[in-house]
Amino acid sequence: MFGKIGMSELVVVLIIALVIFGPSKLPEIGKAFGKALGEFRTHAKKISEDIEKDTNEL
Repeated sequence: MFGKIGMSELVVVLIIALVIFGPSKLPEIGKAFGKALGEFRTHAKKISEDIEKDTNEL
């Protein structure tokens, strides 16, 4: 219930972002957010692989 964002909440967040940043900045913000999320996933996967490798060596 608390972990999911519904369509209405997403629309409200997007409208607030549009008002705060304006239409010209939203694509840049989206691109930066996507890049950061991709880097986070890459590092999280590497950490997970390292932990699994270390536990298998024991």
